[in-house]
Amino acid sequence: MNKKVSFWEFFQGLGKTFMLPVSLLAACGIMLGIGSSFASSVTAEILPFLKNPILKIFFEFMATIGSFAFSNLPVMFAMAIPLGLARQDKGVAAFSGYVGFAMSNLSVNFFLKATGTLATPENMKAAGQSMVLGIQSIDVGVLGGVLIGIIVYKIHDRYCEIKLPDALAFFGGARFVPIATAVIVGVISLLIPFIWPFFNNMIMGVGKMIGKAGAFGPFLFGAGEGLLRPFGLHHILVAMIRFTPAGGEAVVNGEVVSGALTIFYKQFADGILDPNVTKFLSQGKMPSYMFGLPAIALAIYNTARPENRKKIKGLLASGLVACVIGGITEPLEFIFLFLSPVLYVFHCIMVGLGFMMMGILKVAIGNTDGNLIDFIVFGVLQGTRTKWYLVLLVGAVWFVVYYTVFKYAILKFNLKTPGREAITEGDNVKLGGYDEERMLKALGGKDNIVSLDNCITRLRMVVKDMSVVDSDEIKATGAIAVVKLDDTNLQVVIGPQVHVVKNKLEKLMKK
Repeated sequence: MNKKVSFWEFFQGLGKTFMLPVSLLAACGIMLGIGSSFASSVTAEILPFLKNPILKIFFEFMATIGSFAFSNLPVMFAMAIPLGLARQDKGVAAFSGYVGFAMSNLSVNFFLKATGTLATPENMKAAGQSMVLGIQSIDVGVLGGVLIGIIVYKIHDRYCEIKLPDALAFFGGARFVPIATAVIVGVISLLIPFIWPFFNNMIMGVGKMIGKAGAFGPFLFGAGEGLLRPFGLHHILVAMIRFTPAGGEAVVNGEVVSGALTIFYKQFADGILDPNVTKFLSQGKMPSYMFGLPAIALAIYNTARPENRKKIKGLLASGLVACVIGGITEPLEFIFLFLSPVLYVFHCIMVGLGFMMMGILKVAIGNTDGNLIDFIVFGVLQGTRTKWYLVLLVGAVWFVVYYTVFKYAILKFNLKTPGREAITEGDNVKLGGYDEERMLKALGGKDNIVSLDNCITRLRMVVKDMSVVDSDEIKATGAIAVVKLDDTNLQVVIGPQVHVVKNKLEKLMKK
């Protein structure tokens, strides 16, 4: 039983660690999009004031800064994973991640030289080799960074409290972790030339399966991401498509690039917009995120008791802002997920159909979030070649379908969505106001919490005794939902302010 729980907890945490590099990637993508758009001569012809040399230099500089993350993704994952998974000495864990990544490439470079298989500069691409941190090595991409990050986390977990003999005590404890990392990862990396082809072929196989699915491939991706979201495992699927050959491969400026998002950014910097790449990106989310979920909010509002509509307006408005502006859907999704799982499955299918429809129509809007910002920066500002106007047409259809289905289901099956029952003063009807002291008590107190962390919208924790956790009481303190994954793993869905709640809980637990 413990092994099963540990396995589940590990993958929960692993998915969460992806958010740090991905959030930087999203921000860099917006800077790249704005910088490239306003620095282009085409935009300058439409807006003559952009011909000002100072403005042009400013936007070119913005685009240059924005391109940073896309060239350093593997090492960012290698550092972010041990940083996110470690429960103590997180700085040491992140530092060791960098040490491990650099040492891995040095070790592979040594092997290639020793075996006479180090390719010449002209043949590097054909041999699957590239320059990584100034070292010629086998290009293992983001997946390699993830695997190194996991190994470093295990080393950190094993050795961060090691006690050495007095003569060597200076190297003990946290200081021993990067030392052990350099040696262990260095030795393990000698196997990369032998095992990497297997991993690469496996991922390529996934990519070929998706490719053979044609227009149905984006549907499977969009629907699958939604179905995995309640369990917090959607980050794994998303990362595979965005950053590995499962999301496609392309040659950009003579460089082989893997993953739909990585390819998009590389091409975007050169002014290329390929709908075959963007079919797995922002555009697929837009019909549901920008139109479908707002329609659900309207259906919930219109089916609420008239006297309760003002009381639930804050809840729905906060969810709408998080969804349409921030691309964060959970505050709205968790309103109906537990009331009607069938409606949630319908929603996931509609998201999948949105991906499929955008792909069929050859829309070319990239980035990650599928929100209004992506629509403007990567759609409207890039001109009609992105076919951004089709998002509005499809979105209008999605709005009508969502509203009709949800309003009918709420009334037909008398679903108790917010406002359908009498609301008392103590009921949770808005986002943003949380009672952390009451929440901690409902969680069983600080002694019941083994570990506490958060992802983008939810608290993730391991508890000693799940039976003392009061879900209704937790929701009454301001939470949207409580997800009990098994006997020890618990998630509390908060929304965009989750980090504030987590920090306050940690302060209370230290008292």
